[in-house]
Amino acid sequence: MGSLRERINRARETLGAAGIAPEDATLDAELLARHVLGWDRARLLADSREPPPAGFDAAYAPLVARRAAREPIAYITGHREFWSLDFEVTPDVLIPRPETELIVEEAVALYRDGKPGLIIDVGTGSGCLAIALAVEFPDAELIATDVSLAALTVARRNAVRHAVDHRIAFVQTDLMPRSWNIDLIVSNPPYVPLADAPSLSPDVRVYEPRIALYAGADGLEVYRRLLPETRGYATLAEDTRLIVEVGYDQDAAVTALAVASGWTLERARHDLQGITRTLVFRCEWPEEDDADDEE
Repeated sequence: MGSLRERINRARETLGAAGIAPEDATLDAELLARHVLGWDRARLLADSREPPPAGFDAAYAPLVARRAAREPIAYITGHREFWSLDFEVTPDVLIPRPETELIVEEAVALYRDGKPGLIIDVGTGSGCLAIALAVEFPDAELIATDVSLAALTVARRNAVRHAVDHRIAFVQTDLMPRSWNIDLIVSNPPYVPLADAPSLSPDVRVYEPRIALYAGADGLEVYRRLLPETRGYATLAEDTRLIVEVGYDQDAAVTALAVASGWTLERARHDLQGITRTLVFRCEWPEEDDADDEE
């Protein structure tokens, strides 16, 4: 009959033959096995030399075939961890990435000694940013926007999962909602240039939603609208902050667009590969001219 480990090894070989890197093939084969079995890794290691439970092969083989076709693990299992929270993901939303957690880190650092009253997440997708921030700031109110109604449906379910749905308003709109007195705006917008599509892995290019990936010829199309629009709303509040994620080598161009819109760059963060990934901007009221005051 063979052992569970033998089944996993065969799956690893299948995934490797499909072009998945060896270390990823090993991890994915185990993750799919654990998903079918409902086991943690410790139990899988302990019982891997035993024959698989009844029904395992029938459930496991189709999932391995889907992964071999390069469907992302998160869409197969329906889950992805972000900020140590479990999120439902479907093909209607972008899969949360570890580098996007830098936005949450920066927000927490900004308000270490204070409390944001209103946070807006533009292009919320799965809701991972809005929900992580709602967890971190239990007194804050949030608005999460997305142009996709299907994405907002997923985000709402995730908010219910983490018991923060009563503090997040989900709004279907292109970018900003009508609001005021905004303390913090966050966004991980589409930023992949259309010309880069052929170079993306099949996992991303074939399966993730195009609307959440691509932003014109140079990847800056959404920033050209987002930065002036957010700045316009920021004039209604003092000391508003904007934190955005950017793609490879886009930081200078996005910063220039932001400055032209009236934002001031406060801080930039790099990911583990040294790529500038997160930009923090500040909106301040202009100082009054003393001469004008005297008049």
